[in-house]
Amino acid sequence: MDFLSSNSQILMEKSLNFLWAKQAAILDNIANAETPEYKAKVVTFEESVRSQLEQAASKPEGAGKAVREVLEDSGFTVFEAQEQTRMDDNGVNTTDQMVELIRNAYQQQYVYQAINKHYAMLSKAIRGQ
Repeated sequence: MDFLSSNSQILMEKSLNFLWAKQAAILDNIANAETPEYKAKVVTFEESVRSQLEQAASKPEGAGKAVREVLEDSGFTVFEAQEQTRMDDNGVNTTDQMVELIRNAYQQQYVYQAINKHYAMLSKAIRGQ
């Protein structure tokens, strides 16, 4: 167990992994927008982590330990969307995918900024400032 990593640092790392996987799925979806019978890929992370954290919070033993274990064991899930948007069974709505791509880019930028602030704060603490 890494005692130098905080729960927020672990969550930022897992979030960044999720955002990279989501970006790859969105780009695959856009690339296959004209492929018949292609089903759009969807990547989820927040819902599973939220439900696992709620379960961990309800446990009587140390909540901090339970939260850390949930964060370390959490991961994203990739599945195929079941919606059909066209007659050829292609499930990709290009406009929605482009909006998600932009939203994902903003989320990545936010996580990068949070990581930079976290390490800047650690650096100041190490230097005693």
